Amino acid sequence: MKQTDPTPSAWTDGGRGTVIHWGVAQTSLGPMLVAASAKGVVRLSFGEDPAVLAERFPNAELVQGGASFAALLAEIIKAAEAPGETDFDHIPVDVSGTPFQQSVWQALRRIPKGETRTYAQLAAEVGRPGAVRAAGSANGANHVSLLIPCHRVIRSDGSLGGYAWGLEIKAKLLQREGALLLL
Repeated sequence: MKQTDPTPSAWTDGGRGTVIHWGVAQTSLGPMLVAASAKGVVRLSFGEDPAVLAERFPNAELVQGGASFAALLAEIIKAAEAPGETDFDHIPVDVSGTPFQQSVWQALRRIPKGETRTYAQLAAEVGRPGAVRAAGSANGANHVSLLIPCHRVIRSDGSLGGYAWGLEIKAKLLQREGALLLL
């Protein structure tokens, strides 16, 4: 029988009883907001104001920085700057979503660096080939960009599609990973 992690998710009751460490790092992709609970990274975004954390986690204790968080932040900065050279699959995430979203996010983490999948392939991968739009919505609901590599999903015609942080960042991440793009 699988044991469950007793650490509460930051997504439960607005983060009640959870400490979330956060920081903003300047990267070549722009300012990157990273926030993590004891369970894993809860938010990784570009150009987002840290005030969003108080909105998402109104009952959590939000703490800027911290020694162990600094090491995590440095590792994530390396992943953003050189995603093709850096392995970040081991960095834990603390995310919450529907069972379908969770299955899509797990499928995203299985896409190798330098490769892309279409939204249709992603839907088929999770056993729901007719749910292309739902797979796209789940992709867009991802709270931890880069670590759950939603940037690796493109349209069937080879175009980039959408990306919450802008197509320029998506294209740069894919190029850094060595993906062949039709630009």
